[in-house]
Amino acid sequence: MTKVLVEAGLLDLSQFPDEMTEEEFLAFSRQHEPFRMEREADGTVIIMSPVGSDSGYFENRINVQLELWNRSQPVPGLTFSSSTGFRLPNGAIRSPDASWMALESWQSVPEAERKGFLPRCPDFVVELRSPGDPLPSLQAKMAEWIANGARLAWLIDPVEEKVFIYRPEQEVEPVVDFSAVLSGEDVLPGFAFDLKLLRLPD
Repeated sequence: MTKVLVEAGLLDLSQFPDEMTEEEFLAFSRQHEPFRMEREADGTVIIMSPVGSDSGYFENRINVQLELWNRSQPVPGLTFSSSTGFRLPNGAIRSPDASWMALESWQSVPEAERKGFLPRCPDFVVELRSPGDPLPSLQAKMAEWIANGARLAWLIDPVEEKVFIYRPEQEVEPVVDFSAVLSGEDVLPGFAFDLKLLRLPD
């Protein structure tokens, strides 16, 4: 049976079968916008409320900088909004707060498969911790991104003003200076993100 963890209130699930196909889950998530939904590898559906204004502000700051960098590249890749679902090799469907995919990865997906949840892991992902988000669950999600193909991933915690950088086959690197500038390294050459952009204006 599909388990549904409702973090944002009650939803009418009576019209959906015990086991949701990917198409049914896509229809379900579209019907219940603006809730954000993800599906665990075991089929558990997680329903999240819209983010608060501070988290939305931080998310937008990251996505704008990422898109500006992408446009400056000789061969731009693709950036995606936080509502985009990616179907990972382990079967989970995830929606990171910010993501980027190299053009060749996008082109390797048949056009017909681009209409639903994209069956590829982004090369780069960012997850932002919102107030109330348990850090261990976010850290587990970051490990999942890397295990399923992400080449660089940032977990940014404006709550505690910390960052955790994830790379394949490497130890997690903590960044505790929230005035630091993060590098896109060889995954996003030349991309730099100043963490001071994630401080709310006075």
